[in-house]
Amino acid sequence: MISTRGSFLLLCIRNFINNKYLHPMKPTRILQQLICFALLVFIFSCDVTKEIEDFEVEVDALDIEQLNIPDGFDFSTQKQVNVTITDSKDNIKYDVYAYSDKKQFVGIETYENEEGVTVTDSVFKSDVLENLIFSGATYNGRLNQTITLPTYYDKLYIRRKEGYKYSASIQDVVGNEVNFNGESLTSKRSLAKKPAGVTDYLYCVNGSAELFQVDPLNGDLVYLSDMPMGSYTCAIDQENRVLYSIGRSNPFPLMKYSIDNNTWEIVGNVEKGGPRLEYNDTDGLLYFSSGRTLYTYDPANGNTLNTWQIDEGLNNTGGGDLSIAEDGTMYLASFGGLYRIVLNNSSNIYEATRLSADNLPFNPTSMTIDSNQELWLASNGSSSDLIVMDTETGGWEYRFGINANNNTDFGRTINDLTTFRVFSEVIDQTDTDNDGIIDSEDEYPEDAEKAFEVFTPSKYGWGTLAFEDLWPSTGDYDFNDVALKYKCIAILNSQNLAVQVDFIYTVKANGAGFNNGFGIELENVSPSLVESVSGTALQEGYVNVSANGTESGQDNAVVILFDNARAMLGTETTVSIEFTQPIDTGTLGVAPFNPFLIINGNREKEVHLPFRSPTTLGDNIAEEVTGPANKDTNGDYVTNTGLPWAINVVHDFKVPKEKVSVKNAYNFFAQWATSGGGVYTDWYKDNSGYRNVDKIQN
Repeated sequence: MISTRGSFLLLCIRNFINNKYLHPMKPTRILQQLICFALLVFIFSCDVTKEIEDFEVEVDALDIEQLNIPDGFDFSTQKQVNVTITDSKDNIKYDVYAYSDKKQFVGIETYENEEGVTVTDSVFKSDVLENLIFSGATYNGRLNQTITLPTYYDKLYIRRKEGYKYSASIQDVVGNEVNFNGESLTSKRSLAKKPAGVTDYLYCVNGSAELFQVDPLNGDLVYLSDMPMGSYTCAIDQENRVLYSIGRSNPFPLMKYSIDNNTWEIVGNVEKGGPRLEYNDTDGLLYFSSGRTLYTYDPANGNTLNTWQIDEGLNNTGGGDLSIAEDGTMYLASFGGLYRIVLNNSSNIYEATRLSADNLPFNPTSMTIDSNQELWLASNGSSSDLIVMDTETGGWEYRFGINANNNTDFGRTINDLTTFRVFSEVIDQTDTDNDGIIDSEDEYPEDAEKAFEVFTPSKYGWGTLAFEDLWPSTGDYDFNDVALKYKCIAILNSQNLAVQVDFIYTVKANGAGFNNGFGIELENVSPSLVESVSGTALQEGYVNVSANGTESGQDNAVVILFDNARAMLGTETTVSIEFTQPIDTGTLGVAPFNPFLIINGNREKEVHLPFRSPTTLGDNIAEEVTGPANKDTNGDYVTNTGLPWAINVVHDFKVPKEKVSVKNAYNFFAQWATSGGGVYTDWYKDNSGYRNVDKIQN
């Protein structure tokens, strides 16, 4: 707490601001009071500053049960967000991701840079595509889902796909809602001329292993995919709709991306790195260049077929790219500018002629030729520019990027780009299961009952449910009595209705003296709406189940996943719940639903998340525990001082070691809890200074 003197100073400041000390008719008195106020600040400010700085230290020094938890704080690390998308067209595919503009550290990598020098450096990348929350298609002009979002996220990345055209928008979460009209993506003004009869898309890659698409008409950038490895090269085989790219680290894999299916495969290793790559439609080969050497590769396996040298006309060999025009002319860009290279059949050497007369004010990292036969370059740097250059004169202009001065800051490096030409927007319309969703956009193309998925917490992320099992008495708050890592997938049909729920989990900690069970309740779903349950592990004999796999005697659908935590330790298990009819996802609810622990085989003794209700078979009033030992006399699953017996962390939470309080393992848990979740909303992450690694496990 701040002292009396500190409180008095704060009161003075407030009253001064509110003019309670100022007399409007007497300027002399105003001057006197200003002097007095300055003296007050001088006398007290050091003490108050120190007391404010010491407040966090005092919080750290308190025992966890002495923390002042705000009334009603439920210790949620997540929030529910209702997402509503409207579109004038049906069956338009949307992908929705949690979004942060912060780059994530992914590790230390040794790689060859664009000048051919081997370096070791930290690698940062956007993690947007790792945070897919749901996919769906508009039905009757709408797509609506309620999702779980970590509290530290306040934006969504919404990606629209129509044919081969991707568009995207970053949307703020306001009042736990996002309302988005897809028409805003289709009506943007073009800043460039569209070629007749063809639509161009620029595909770009970078060393951070990001593949993205840029619309050459307006500069809109859309994330497409994470790559198997960072790269400085890309080239497209138009006929087969595949993109090739060579990884920047040994063994320099040749990577192949399907534009139709948004998938990658490794076809071979080329064993050398470099910045320049082009696909030649005439002979079906990849042309690759590094320094003054040019190679051809077989795209089927990455084998080297031919090797040539480039003469001294190429006076700067760093960086750049290759591009082949419709008439077969080959262009090479390097940090020295733009060149035309022609094979001298007598000497078997490529002769380079410089086209850009002046030294360029940027270092070109990539190059492609669009359907207008305009040559596009990308500049080196943390936020690349896109430049259009005349192939005859070498004249150029900034088209998009910071230097174009048209609000198209990409905020990332473009290490290579290539052009994908679409002569018809009609893509393969094969719909094997006849559910109205074409195979390339259907997660289950051979099952008419399934099409899309909603993930909690995300497609590649995991959540953790962690329990203390001495309820209604308190324990050591290490939250490792039972802890399970989980991911939930709601499987939807083509109308965005749920037909199945898969709950994937691994018991990662079992520090309890008791042998406990675990279940989930679907609070708005009747047991009769469940067709079947598979994957449960029940062996102790105290759980009674109906023929459909739900627990008997429950008003709502309850599934007990296991009744012996010890037997499940370290084993990944999937429990599948299939419904008798499609269910609106609003009725289904948001995962992990109403999860609970069953303590030591005593079926009525359940432990729930704060302020959640017991199931029909549970009892939230423990009459057998009386006096000071009962810390939950209200039956709301929080102690009389506001602490929980269970927490849901939307992260692969590393639980504290035995007998180590979560407050002592995580340096900012106390500040988060005492602020009611207002500060350090990501207290559980592996950020610098957040964890005491010697006090946590798994």
